Amino acid sequence: MMRRLAPALLLLAALSGCGAQAADDGKLSVVTAFYPLQFISERVGGDVVDVSNLTKPGAEPHDVELNAGQVGQIADAGLVVYLGGFQPAVDDAVKQNGSDHAFDAASAIQLLSAESADAHSHEGETGEEEHAEESANGTDPHFWLDPTRLATVAEKVAAEMGKADPAHAADFTARAATLSTELKTLDGEFTTGLKTCERRELVTSHTAFHYLADRYGLEQIGITGIDPEAEPSPQRLAAVAEEAKEHGTTTIFFETLVSPKVAETLAREVGAQTAVLDPLEGLTDENADYFSVMRANLAALTKALGCES
Repeated sequence: MMRRLAPALLLLAALSGCGAQAADDGKLSVVTAFYPLQFISERVGGDVVDVSNLTKPGAEPHDVELNAGQVGQIADAGLVVYLGGFQPAVDDAVKQNGSDHAFDAASAIQLLSAESADAHSHEGETGEEEHAEESANGTDPHFWLDPTRLATVAEKVAAEMGKADPAHAADFTARAATLSTELKTLDGEFTTGLKTCERRELVTSHTAFHYLADRYGLEQIGITGIDPEAEPSPQRLAAVAEEAKEHGTTTIFFETLVSPKVAETLAREVGAQTAVLDPLEGLTDENADYFSVMRANLAALTKALGCES
């Protein structure tokens, strides 16, 4: 269960913040909520911004809790980049300490419905219902798994940085354009790589890949809903096993930041193997970045789905 910061702690952090708009080195201070937002902020900001991440590497971002120092960072930042509804503790801190200098990535794009993302993962359930943990506004937060949506957000981040630091606005815009081109190239690689496949059903431990499936014409079959820590019912496991057998599924995907046990159990049941499909909520390899992980995802998908090279 996510825990929010106590109001007293939020107030204490607000009072201790000095409201500075720049880091100690004079650069624009940008605080980001989790990895994909950190990635685009670093690429767009370049060497004239200092970017920090509220979610530690390898940590599950859904359940992030903030200490007083992190709330102070939000209060003192020149710009806060977050995703409303995804991390309640961050939402609370922004509302009380940073609403005048915060940018909500959800305002830049059309988010998909969490209900539609979870619909297939709950078909045919009996007994006790499973409830997915979704954004507070009922949307699926994982937009960054569609490179074109991430490009749109990067362009908006550039505009927000330009407002906070007008002297470098043109540089931010130029770097966002370069990043957008790279993301569109990646999008083309996915489109080509997943164009002709033996199977189009993507069996995942939880339904984090709605945007990827929607963009590239795949069908996501989630063992659980959007919440990566949810436990599937025996009925749900049986239903997914039946679907996997019907579709000739050879691979059950699990994620880097959660236990693979459920995926392994299902794989044994259907005679399939397991593989990693990374939702990119946080990095576990310091030598990796958004592009390398997404290309690793593409390689895993083309192998699992029997796609033509």
